[in-house]
Amino acid sequence: MLYGLIDASGARVKPVGGERRWQLDSGDMTRSFLGLRGAEDLGGGLKAVWKLESYVRADTGNVGRNDGDAFWAREASVGLSGAFGTTVLGRNPSPLWLSTVAFNPFGESIGFSPAVRQYFGGTILGDTRWNNSISYTNNPGDALRINFATNTDETTPGDSNGHNIGLGVSYINGPLAVSVVGQRVKNSPLALPAGFEQQTIVQVGVTYDFKFVRLYGQAGRIKTEGSIDAKTALYQLGAAVPFGTSLVLVAYGRSRTTTPLQGIVDSQASLAYDYFLSKNTDVYVAGLYEKRSFVSSGNSVATGLRVRF
Repeated sequence: MLYGLIDASGARVKPVGGERRWQLDSGDMTRSFLGLRGAEDLGGGLKAVWKLESYVRADTGNVGRNDGDAFWAREASVGLSGAFGTTVLGRNPSPLWLSTVAFNPFGESIGFSPAVRQYFGGTILGDTRWNNSISYTNNPGDALRINFATNTDETTPGDSNGHNIGLGVSYINGPLAVSVVGQRVKNSPLALPAGFEQQTIVQVGVTYDFKFVRLYGQAGRIKTEGSIDAKTALYQLGAAVPFGTSLVLVAYGRSRTTTPLQGIVDSQASLAYDYFLSKNTDVYVAGLYEKRSFVSSGNSVATGLRVRF
């Protein structure tokens, strides 16, 4: 089965500490991607499942979020699914990533979600997906959801820093959902700081749907151990308000990173209007303001079109 999403927008962007510019973006609200997936019935309720997903940059036609991504960087997995849940091997999303995007109103928006930007814009060292991993999730109909993942560090023998491990547990009961995630990162395809030993993360999330508004909250702590230790505390509050075939999204996030040398505070606020032309197509206008210690403030405004297929 072929499926995917294309998100393209025109934006005026001023990064914190940078200069203002106009640009055409891909994936401001959701990373554009192309996917293939399938399943084979093996009998007795057991199925073989597989999935291949590639990021696509609609503005240039290139694959990947950046030039460093592999072709199937979004996901590449194969496994078994049955009454026990689903277990897959390959490149899989981390439990922390799944929780972060589920418990904020902007989802996986790298352009406008304070939570995604503050966790995965440079603080988290293990990327959103893990190479060489095994992932388990129980059946999605269960009120108590479990997601477990771990990977191997396939570096030169003797140079291995260890394997990553993550566990997310969430409880869903009608309009209420609560999540707790713990994660330890010891290896990453991303650049690691000098003397890196490990990074540990704990995050809690909650959302409640009042019908006229859905509220979101997240809080987390990150400890990075290396030549210079760092501790980061983060929280985000947000809401999604439905109006007919449209949504108003708002979020505020704050992070504080402390080291023996200094403390850096980053605050971000986002507002968006999302109008659905159909079940699969929507247009949006979104803005973000960011303030960070020691540098000039940043802001961005974008209007875009998102199509699912």
